[in-house]
This record gives sequence, C-alpha cells and structure tokens, in this order.
Amino acid sequence: MSDPDSMKRAAAARAAGLVRDGMRLGLGTGSTARHFVDLVGGLVRDGMRLACVPTSEQTRRQAEALGVPVTTLDDVVELDLTVDGADEVDGALNLIKGAGGALLREKIVAAASRRMIVIADAGKRVETLGAFPLPIEVVRFGVAATRRRIEGAAAGVGCSGELVLRRASDGDAYVTDEGHFILDARFRRIPDPAALAAALSGAPGVVEHGLFIGLCAGAIVASTTGVDILGSLE
Repeated sequence: MSDPDSMKRAAAARAAGLVRDGMRLGLGTGSTARHFVDLVGGLVRDGMRLACVPTSEQTRRQAEALGVPVTTLDDVVELDLTVDGADEVDGALNLIKGAGGALLREKIVAAASRRMIVIADAGKRVETLGAFPLPIEVVRFGVAATRRRIEGAAAGVGCSGELVLRRASDGDAYVTDEGHFILDARFRRIPDPAALAAALSGAPGVVEHGLFIGLCAGAIVASTTGVDILGSLE
C-alpha cells in the first residue's frame, strides 16, 4: 500500500468483513466510503440481504447503481452498523467529518446506529483535531450574523481562526442536500473538542457541526505497513 487510495481500499475491505447477512447498514459519504459501498455492492450481488441507509444523495445514487437495496430512517428504527470515512480521527475516537458536505445526514445516521466504524488512511490520524478545517452547517438566513456568533462561541473555548463560506465548483455558495450553507472553520487546533461541540450547538443559526464526539466505536486505519484498529469493531 504505497498510496492513500490503496490504503483507503484496504480499510474499506477490512470493514466489509464486518457486514453480515440481514444487517441494516449505514453507508457513509466520501472517497473512502465510496470504496466500501462498492464492496457492499459485491456482497449484494453474491446474495447477501441488506437494508442500507445512505448518508447523502451521492451515496444513494452510487448504491442504487450497484443494485444495493436502499431504505430510509423513516422505515428502519435502528441500524446495526454504519461505516463512514473521516477527515481527522484522534486517539479518543473524536472525529472531524464533513469535507463531502454530508455532515448533517452522516451524524443522524451515526446516532441511529448501534455501532459506527470509521475507515481511513493513516494521514487522517492525528494527535489533536483541528488542522483540517471544521465544517459547520448553517442556515442561509443571516449567515454573517451566524458567523459572528460562531466566532464568539469558539473564542470562549480557546479556538480562533478564519471562517470561510464553502463554494461550489461554479463559484456559487455550496448548498448541502438539506439546503444549507457550510462555513469551514480554520481553527488549526481544537484543544477541547467536546467543549467546542457544545458551544457550536448552542449558537443560533448553526444546524450541525462536523465534530463527532462519542459516536465512533472503532476506526480502521490503513498505512503503508498494514491496518491498525483503534477502539473496538465489535
């Protein structure tokens, strides 16, 4: 495994080994999760019966193209397992997620799961969260006022940095599947992820943030030398 994509495939393959016939499965979003969805498609072709909830429209389209049975959380009370990627994961299994813009649905699906397992390449493993910009999903109305509230809330827990409105490829503001904007917070370092998560959740205008605290049971991290397991996969 000499390149990040090979590592992502290796982590996805290890996670695919956790899937069992009859499972209700959450399907993540992003470059690493895409490899996992491809493998789930192979399991379905081989006869495995699954009910899968995608975390984005992009993942839903991929799953349907592969013949993977897709359902929603309106029809499934609880998921057995969710497998998703992460932009950063620390030793306590705190995560930054949302580079793909699906953080709101990803968090809803993770919270509805008995287990959430993260798959990642070694570059996503960090000592302290924050080098990767933290996505914060906000309502469109009053975005400038919301930005100021976020800055104040973050400063209260020792975080500061530029908040950048995410743009789509055409230059317009990026719009999530739920119709919101995303502010990417370049804090560089988040000394207390739980405190920042609580502060952001209390700011009017914030729909959700990309800090996943206490949701991840285990992580499969692939490097050039093999696959490491953080936490528990069971």
